[in-house]
Amino acid sequence: MAQPPESWEDDTFLTAERPLPGAAQIGESHAYLTVLTGTMAGHMYKIPEGYSVIGRTQAAQLRIAEEGVSRRHASVRREGNAVFVDDLGSVNGTYVNGERLAGARGLEEGDKIQIGPVTVLRFAHHDEIDERFHQRMVASALRDPLTRLFNKRYLLDRLDGELRFADRHGTALSLLMIDFDHFKELNDLHGHLAGDAALAHLAAVLQRAVRNEDIVARFGGEEFVIVLRAIELEPAVALGERLRRLVEATVIRYRGLELRATISIGVAGIPTTRAETVEQLVEAADQALYRAKHAGRNRVAR
Repeated sequence: MAQPPESWEDDTFLTAERPLPGAAQIGESHAYLTVLTGTMAGHMYKIPEGYSVIGRTQAAQLRIAEEGVSRRHASVRREGNAVFVDDLGSVNGTYVNGERLAGARGLEEGDKIQIGPVTVLRFAHHDEIDERFHQRMVASALRDPLTRLFNKRYLLDRLDGELRFADRHGTALSLLMIDFDHFKELNDLHGHLAGDAALAHLAAVLQRAVRNEDIVARFGGEEFVIVLRAIELEPAVALGERLRRLVEATVIRYRGLELRATISIGVAGIPTTRAETVEQLVEAADQALYRAKHAGRNRVAR
């Protein structure tokens, strides 16, 4: 049996000798699972040849960090034209079009697969034009158009899932709330386009400085948030200090100007921070940010 690939989001184009029944063909068509509901809603996964796992485990090819999804919940197997789904002994079962699986089942165009109580996937074939259009639609729904970071809506949805995951497994979760110091003065002095350029530049600096699994989002205005899975408060504070120094040393070039910026950072993290809800964790980080700004800005507070 083929080994699962490291990721379904690769650049491998998967060809089929003939489409599954009902598959619309526009150019070269590939098999996909699209997440219809849940915190991963909108994501589209190209199904590779061979065997892949759906579940909460980090090793899953389609990872769904949702309450009620087992670590190895279900499998998807593609053999040439045929795609099969099977349950892997999950607690809550795997359903196709409302029927609980009792064994491997071949998928037909448009089939809906329920994984746990919240997440529903749709099986379909798409060509590259469909895929690019879908990716643009997802990006417009999940991404901030200026910075290309995740937007606040996506952040709060993901943070809810991460908090549940941390609570269930007894792992750490930290949150950095970041504010661009004196942003209004920069806008007033150099104009809003310069301010936009500075925000986009800061977003790129933050994104490059963290791990791939960390979530970087624009919270609103000149505020950003970074979610750090399995990172306790002290290492999160250390990261915040590293980010603060990195931004302070950065030159933002805009139409011949050389602009400089600093940031203030508030850090909160469980289990050190007593927070049971997303709102409580965000409020704790926001209060820490207030302390950093009140103390003179360009610093990190917890």
